[in-house]
Amino acid sequence: MTKLSLGRLVFIGYVALVLVFLILPVLIVLPMSFSDSRFLSFPPTSYSLRWYEAFFGNPGWMAAARTSLIVAFATALIATPIGVAAAYAINCSTHRLMRYLKIVLLLPLIVPIIIVATGVFFIYALSGMLYTIPGLIMADVMLALPYVITAVTAGLHGFDQTQEMVARSLGMNRFRSFMAVTLPQIMPSVVTGAIFAFIQALDETMVALFISGGRNQTLTVRMFTALRDEIDPTIAAISTLLTATSFALVMLMVMARQRSPA
Repeated sequence: MTKLSLGRLVFIGYVALVLVFLILPVLIVLPMSFSDSRFLSFPPTSYSLRWYEAFFGNPGWMAAARTSLIVAFATALIATPIGVAAAYAINCSTHRLMRYLKIVLLLPLIVPIIIVATGVFFIYALSGMLYTIPGLIMADVMLALPYVITAVTAGLHGFDQTQEMVARSLGMNRFRSFMAVTLPQIMPSVVTGAIFAFIQALDETMVALFISGGRNQTLTVRMFTALRDEIDPTIAAISTLLTATSFALVMLMVMARQRSPA
């Protein structure tokens, strides 16, 4: 009994250290975003909303934020139905080719992102899609699909397929039975996949560094450029806003999970 308690305490302590390590950068960046200093400093000597005003009042930052939001929303809208359809096909089929299809669709999570970015760059250079919004959306859809497929597949594993079979036996075709019976019950998983797709597209940097630019520069690429040229405290304000957005979306995902039927 003593060994079990000691092991549990060690495990709790280890998890707590990992959480502190992950949260510590956010706890440092947050107060720095409210600093009144011209340079990044921690802890701040004085506080103000100076850098948030600099962000919202800068046309360049606003254009980059608009591009990122357009790409993120479009990615979620496109990747979600495609990912749901792919997850449904993989879950329902018993053909061994579906296993290979699943591996192919999950490759963006397996292959190093720098290799993916290089490949996308060369393809876009040949097709003339560099520095375009459709090019950014297509690349982010490819990167977001694994998240949607994984989330929806988990939901389908907990769903009783006989319910859909009953609906089909009563005269519904496969599409109608899916929309009427299956989709409402796996909706929390679909929402989870859509949120992950949105966050992935909003925060994506490596591929965007290769294929975005000019008027279609994303927010993360502009942040990277600003850090390379000059350490601007506006970066801390933008990082805080991105973190708050991701946190709010994750909370929505948790709420959707809690409201799902047991």
